[in-house]
Amino acid sequence: MVAALGDSLTAGYGLPRADGFVPQMQAWLTEQGVEVEVRNAGVSGDTTAGGLSRVDWTLTDDVDAMIVALGGNDLLRGLDPAVSRRNLDGILQAAKAKDVPVLLVGVAASMNYGADYKAAFDGMYAELSAQYETLLYPDFFRGLAELPDREVARREHLQGDGIHPDASGVEILVEAMGPSVLELVRQAQ
Repeated sequence: MVAALGDSLTAGYGLPRADGFVPQMQAWLTEQGVEVEVRNAGVSGDTTAGGLSRVDWTLTDDVDAMIVALGGNDLLRGLDPAVSRRNLDGILQAAKAKDVPVLLVGVAASMNYGADYKAAFDGMYAELSAQYETLLYPDFFRGLAELPDREVARREHLQGDGIHPDASGVEILVEAMGPSVLELVRQAQ
């Protein structure tokens, strides 16, 4: 069992259940011949603090691995990266205590809060991943960011809010992240 601890991106905000991140990742893994259940532990609006408060009940005895995809709402609220880092550190400590391998999924900060904020925010994922020897996927949105035309990607693969992916956007994100999740599953076996 892989638990996906996250926010609205993990929860599948604004989408029919089958089109969300977790069901699409489940389907992708099944297509790869991997028999594993992916559990949706995403809560829309959640921050790293919310994830930390939920990590103990997420890490039930049947969880063999965990995807941690948090930080987007911290970023949107302009929270101090040191606070976000402390919360992610607590989540990774909890996973380590249960000997559960983790794929830490980052979110790339914009320049809205300045270069120092961006450096601290973006850097915390790689630093924590190295500290806890987790797998790292640097940016949840990498699959969309790598498309040749960002405006087309935004228009064709995001919901009207310009933040959350639509079903086709989730499919692109899952295709990009899938190999990292596959590696996580292999680590857990």
